Amino acid sequence: MTVLPDMHVVETNGIRVRIASSGEGPLVVLVHGFPESWYSWRHQIPALAAAGFRVAAPDVRGYGESDKPLPIEAYAIAQMCADVAGLIEALGEKQATLVGHDWGAPIVWNTALFHPEKVRAVVGLSVPHTGRGPTSRIELFRRIYKDRFFYQLYFQTPGVAEAELEADVRASLRKIYYNASGEAIAARLPGLLRDKPADARLLDGLPDPDPFPAWLTEEDLGYYVSQFEKSGFRGPLNRYRTSELDFAQQAALAGRRVEQPAGFIAGSLDPVLRFVPGVDLVEVMRGQVPDLRLVRLIEGTGHWVQQERPAEVNAALLEFLHGLA
Repeated sequence: MTVLPDMHVVETNGIRVRIASSGEGPLVVLVHGFPESWYSWRHQIPALAAAGFRVAAPDVRGYGESDKPLPIEAYAIAQMCADVAGLIEALGEKQATLVGHDWGAPIVWNTALFHPEKVRAVVGLSVPHTGRGPTSRIELFRRIYKDRFFYQLYFQTPGVAEAELEADVRASLRKIYYNASGEAIAARLPGLLRDKPADARLLDGLPDPDPFPAWLTEEDLGYYVSQFEKSGFRGPLNRYRTSELDFAQQAALAGRRVEQPAGFIAGSLDPVLRFVPGVDLVEVMRGQVPDLRLVRLIEGTGHWVQQERPAEVNAALLEFLHGLA
């Protein structure tokens, strides 16, 4: 049975955020993605704490026991980064190393740009930092996936994806987690990027395996289900609806690079690395992150890298963290 770390609530950037924390030493903040919670770091928190670090893993705004503002604009990138910067202050620290997965990765990359004085170092999992492009990400995806289904386009209309995902939270999460995993991708299942009509729904055609791969136990799934049955999906989905606002806010960062020591960890099969056909996003990142000290692609692993291969991710993180002295 999973032993929960210390859980408490802090105030940051005008909201209340629940964090899981453990350990003493230099602060490491772990920022989760969609659709997850602090719990996606359950394997990293004890390992990093045992290695001499103070670890804090928040429920991102909109998730779990953290506040859930209703307006879409409350989830724009500048607000998300201000949450992280304020969390560092609320914990009585001047700086932290930030580690983010999925949506947490853009949040920590951009926190390093919006609040550089607060960020000692930064590690992105699954999502490389590619800088501010010539157009918003949603406009890019509209061009790439014209007349085809793409989940981020599907998420744009408030209420639609919420209704689908909340109808059966357990089944929704099982399908999302499985179909972006290394097992599903290695089996050559079409998964979340399957080719289907633009008017399809997210879960249409996605297999639901029985049994589920061992990296996510029934206890693990049950915890996630309990969180989303209480919180719903509106806040998490609103993060996808701020693309144009993000693009405007990031104008102040145009031309800046992430100068802090940085690392990148991903599964070799992660579908995010194939979002822009014909573009090597890791190579693009190298031009945006000049002090990129660690790039680790873990063979046979999908999107949920720190859950699918915790030992290898922990080893990579500790290698990076110990190298910061």
